[in-house]
Amino acid sequence: TARHHTFFEMLGNFSFGDYFKREAIGFAWEFCTERLKLPPERLWVTVFEDDDEAAKIWLDEIGVDPSRFGRMGKQDNFWSMGDTGPCGPCTEIFYDHGEDVPGGPPGSPDEDGDRYVEIWYLVFMQYDRSADGTLTPLPKPSVDTGLGLERLAAVMQGVHSNYEIDLFEAIIERAAEITGTEDLGSSSLRVIADHIRASAFLILDGIVPGNEGRGYVLRRIIRRALRHGHDLGIEEPFFYQLVDTLCEQMGDAYPTLRDARERIEAELLKEEEQFARTLSRGMKILEAALGEVVEGGILAGDIVFKLYDTYGFPADMTADIARARGIEIDHDGYERALEEQRSRSKAMGDFDIDLSGGLQLDIASEFVGYDRLEESARVLAIVSGDERVDTLAEGESGALVLDRTPFYAESGGQVGDTGIIRLTRGGVFRVTDTQKSGAAILHVGIVDLGRVKVGDDVPAEVDLGIRAATVLNHSATHLLHAALREVLGTGVAQKGSLVAPDRLRFDFSHHEAMSAEQIERVETLVNEQIRANAGAETALMSFDEAIEAGAMALFGEKYGDEVRVLRIGDFSTELCGGTHVRRAGDIGYFKIIAESGIASGVRRIEALTGPAAAEHVAGIEKSLSNLAGLLKVGPHAVETKVRQLLDRSRSLERENERLMARLADGNGRDPAMEATEIAGVRVLVNRLDDGVGPKVLREAVDRMKDRLGTAIVVLGSATGDGKVRLAAGVTKDVMDRVRAGDLVNSVAEQVGGKGGGRADFAQAGGNNPAALNEALASVPGWVQAQLG
Repeated sequence: TARHHTFFEMLGNFSFGDYFKREAIGFAWEFCTERLKLPPERLWVTVFEDDDEAAKIWLDEIGVDPSRFGRMGKQDNFWSMGDTGPCGPCTEIFYDHGEDVPGGPPGSPDEDGDRYVEIWYLVFMQYDRSADGTLTPLPKPSVDTGLGLERLAAVMQGVHSNYEIDLFEAIIERAAEITGTEDLGSSSLRVIADHIRASAFLILDGIVPGNEGRGYVLRRIIRRALRHGHDLGIEEPFFYQLVDTLCEQMGDAYPTLRDARERIEAELLKEEEQFARTLSRGMKILEAALGEVVEGGILAGDIVFKLYDTYGFPADMTADIARARGIEIDHDGYERALEEQRSRSKAMGDFDIDLSGGLQLDIASEFVGYDRLEESARVLAIVSGDERVDTLAEGESGALVLDRTPFYAESGGQVGDTGIIRLTRGGVFRVTDTQKSGAAILHVGIVDLGRVKVGDDVPAEVDLGIRAATVLNHSATHLLHAALREVLGTGVAQKGSLVAPDRLRFDFSHHEAMSAEQIERVETLVNEQIRANAGAETALMSFDEAIEAGAMALFGEKYGDEVRVLRIGDFSTELCGGTHVRRAGDIGYFKIIAESGIASGVRRIEALTGPAAAEHVAGIEKSLSNLAGLLKVGPHAVETKVRQLLDRSRSLERENERLMARLADGNGRDPAMEATEIAGVRVLVNRLDDGVGPKVLREAVDRMKDRLGTAIVVLGSATGDGKVRLAAGVTKDVMDRVRAGDLVNSVAEQVGGKGGGRADFAQAGGNNPAALNEALASVPGWVQAQLG
């Protein structure tokens, strides 16, 4: 609204004062009580203990009941970025779920209960804290405001847990269906549903499971979900199957999630298959070890390490499993075993170099690798760990700094060269990477034979095959950049790249996913330039001259007074210090293999060149040929045949759903004729034919509620494997007297199960079909007791 815009405009123009607190607090209260229509008597407010301005506004102007107001200390109601920097007092709004939920108000001894949940906060960022703790008023203070979206959804939907809101409902139901679990309140189902969201969005942002950094965090999240699936008795891959349901729930808000669905599914399936090979064996070892530890005991650290080192069990996952048995793990013992392994790895020659400790290399290396891949050089320095040393012996790792080198150091997205440095008396130093440290070029590797010392004269030889494959991908990246700007517009800007010998990756700014036609057009343009075989020419010039010549500079990059400009025909001109082909035709062939979103407004293309691209296409053709053989048609008719089969499958699915719906509706009978009336409420209880699934049950309950008006509906069905499915629905005008979750549980308990859900709808399961009829017959009496 105009009022809101005026407020935020004035934030930058006036002193903070109580005016801004009054406006921000007023907006928060207005949103909670007028927009969301939350009862004021259900809200509880806190302020920082010394913030009299905020307290006066809440009590005297907003009119909050003093009995539902409290002051809190720094730990709860004073926010800061760290020990120094912007900070300020907070005020928070809590929702009271009611006396039937355990817990006390904020600041009370039992505040950790579930009764009071924070739904809104305001941080009045009005101070700058110095190193000595002095608070100085900020020249332009601000208000940081927000809410717990899923907490608020739980409040609005009348449930106490985030996992009971509609956003999770379909995912949990799908997880239950896949795992064969009837208990929809299972904590394992909740973990799985929560972790599929985290995993999918991490992969969407370009993170893949790995053994370090963000990739390791993702791997731990996935494997924790898989372990809970294993606890539910499922051993085959299942986690990836939830991506489709996640896309149905969140795809409208995050269209890029739908676009990346297949990529996310593929990454998850690959991780599941990898973990499945070790999970069962690892669990057997863990179960055996836990069986020898009494409850309240400690699992040995060497067992925890063995599970991690051999079977890929993160220590926290082992701790979760052990904790469920009342057993702790020996964290110190695990850390000792981990450190011992690191020491053994170092002794075996794993590269170990650390310049983060402040080691300065005040020497420079001359790069001569644009024109030649071999060069005689002298060793100027040797680095091992975080120290300069005089020698490296056989089997020791480190980094050599040469006065002249043909090895390209990692820069601009291009990976560092590999190769060998020949030592005196027949020795060999194997270079596994090349990095920069200031003006010095570090040749990272290990002494395979002999020894090396500072001052040695050594021939340096770059791996020709690796360099040749890398330059194909680097030059193709420049052509790709130019093609993207031609197809998508000049708003495209490079955001990052990886140029490796086996592939290239190019990140660029763009607001939406590329269409198949745009991807094909970009690929065609690049291959046209490859066939045109223009020369790749480089020139040194001043930065201003390069820009005047039409060269593109990358935002955020630092350039010196003299820059290197690469021109490929009239199609691409960019500043670049990397190594490249002599002519565009050297690239051979260019093939895009993936396009995805990695962040808001940033897309990523992955591609192959040369022999790798040709091999990729050959693999696709082989798969197409195999598929054509299965379908008994020619390769060109595969698409038509698959469409026919998909159409037929969808038709059969729709027909099956229609038949199930007719069965659920009583083969056309009017359900209103079978309903009974209790205390002014129409109550319908029905057993449907065996085999009716959860989706049909849910839809049937909704339809019958609509037909009956003020109503309570309970439906049950038995499956062919001895299970029972139940669904209960309550119209909104009855929810204050009867909750669907309580009702369905009363029936489920009689068939050996339990369930849960929202106040207006709930599902349950059981394992005693023989008791289903009697359980359903008990519903009218139960309802009568509730309605009085």
